[in-house]
This record gives sequence, C-alpha cells and structure tokens, in this order.
Amino acid sequence: MKIVLHDRLEAVGPAAWDALHRRTRLRSPFLTWTWQTEWARVFAAGHRLEVWRAEDDGEPVALLPLHETAPGVLEMLGGAEVSDYLDLIVEAGYEEEAWSALLSARAAASSVWRLHAVPAASPTVTAMPGLASNFGLAVTTAVEERCPVLDLPASWEQYLAGLTGKQRHELTRKMRRLAREMPDARPTCAATGADVEARLDDFLALHRRSRVGKARFMDHVMEAFFRRAVTGLAERGMARVWLLDSRQGPLAAFITLEWDGVVGLYNSGFHPDHAPLSPGLVLLGHLVQDAIARGRRRFDFLRGEERYKYEFGPVAEAVHAVTIVPPPR
Repeated sequence: MKIVLHDRLEAVGPAAWDALHRRTRLRSPFLTWTWQTEWARVFAAGHRLEVWRAEDDGEPVALLPLHETAPGVLEMLGGAEVSDYLDLIVEAGYEEEAWSALLSARAAASSVWRLHAVPAASPTVTAMPGLASNFGLAVTTAVEERCPVLDLPASWEQYLAGLTGKQRHELTRKMRRLAREMPDARPTCAATGADVEARLDDFLALHRRSRVGKARFMDHVMEAFFRRAVTGLAERGMARVWLLDSRQGPLAAFITLEWDGVVGLYNSGFHPDHAPLSPGLVLLGHLVQDAIARGRRRFDFLRGEERYKYEFGPVAEAVHAVTIVPPPR
C-alpha cells in the first residue's frame, strides 16, 4: 500500500473522495466531500493542510485530512464543535492495513495527530493503538462525549410500548395537548436542496431565539457554514429541515441528517413564547414517528446528553478523542 501526502483537498477531488466515502463502514455526512470542504473553507482558511492518502494499485483506499492547529499539532478536518462522527475515511475491510501504512509513513514525523468524535466501535479505537506500538508511537484514547441512540422498531405502536410508563405518558400527553390547544400546528419537512435553503431562515431564527448560548454560537461565520453545508447535503438526500408550522408562525425546528438507514438529530430551535406547550418535544415525536414509517433502523440524537433526549428511550454510545504521539527523540 502506497502513501501519498497532499497539501490541499483538491488533489483528491470530489469524485474520488465520495466514491471512497461510499465504500466505508461509517458513511457519516461529516466525512463527505461537501461537509469537509465547506468546513475547511470557513474554519481552516490559512491553516496548513496535510491530506494523507493510502493507495492500492493507484486507487484511494483511505484518506486522513488534517489541518495544523498549533505548531506540531494536526487535527482532523471537521471540528468537534460541529461534526458528530469523524474518523479515518477508509474502505471497509482495509482499516487495519491502511492504519499500519499510515503509521509507518508518519513514524519519523514529529507532529502530534488528534482525532475527535471517533465512534467507540471504530478500528481507530479498537485496533489502531495496538498497531501504533509497532512503530514506537503512543496512542491515547478517551471518551469525549456520548450519543444517545435509539434502535427503531417496525411500528409507532411498538415504539410506544417499549418506553417506560412515564415516558409514554409524558410524550403522548404533550402531543395531545398541543394538538388540542393549537389544532392548526402541523409538522412540515423540507427535503430538497431548494426547499431546505428556503426554510433555513426560519430554522436560524428559532435557533437563535431558543437560548442565549445558541445565539452566540450561530454567529455570521457559523451561519455561512450552515447554509452551504446543510444545503449541499440536502442536494444529496442527506439533510432535512423540519418545522412545526402554525398560523402564528413556526413553533419549533430541527435539522436532521440521514445516512445508511439512520436519522440523526443535528440541531434545533424553538419559539420561547410557546415553551409551555413543548413544541420541540412534540415535533421530535413526529420525527421519530416519521423515521419509523419510512423504515429507518436507527434514530441518533448525536453528541450531547441533554435530558430531553432520554425522554425518548435511547441508549448512550461513546465517541472518543484519539491522540497519536511521536516517540521521544
């Protein structure tokens, strides 16, 4: 296996990048060409890039896109602040071989590699540290955060039956109450690139109004990234904007990301004037119901263990921070 080092993403290109992405075990939207290039354009401008490429007979088998965040420190593109699942982009079945080639190629380098948001089941966590010791490299892994994940049954009725009595009572009570007090409120879904672009203004307004911290997070730079990245993913069928619309305007909103039968709850907002009616929780109930109706197998609440997520009965799965340190000189 041959290792090639590039200093720009365009040396790989969208066609080769996404063809490899489709052959991976983790087809996370955060590892697509769209997301990675938009993130790099906004957040890594002016940073030195290292794009490590493993090839087999001239075809890419693995990609590790890194950017320098401090002298001698390289981190994976995507950023832990906005990307929930990151990892080596590697063809299924080649994980250990690709890591061995990459570790061998970088053994003489003095830089530290930091990877964020790596799923606990990834070979990057389970196998790579052992491989690194063969090249005198030290690897540390630590739980960075957890993602509450829900395995979906075949029907909404089965889902409700699987909740605890309290969870089921609270969810159905809130859905009935909002339907009674605001009977015109309806969930709507924007699923195409043009429709998503048209409804992002509503999402952003609710996102900023829902909490002071969210308003600070969604500055003009973050908004520019969201608009381009989410719309780009929607054009590929990987992103949707959901709103709970009413005659008084939208009450709650979510951005969801989709891949491999998974619906991921990416970001949210709600109108604080209607907080007593729990519009966000009601809309979230409709999202779970829709995912089941469309035959999706998992509903992933993504990173963060906010209390409201656990009202829907998920189980937490860890994501890790992985650091590769060169041997002492």
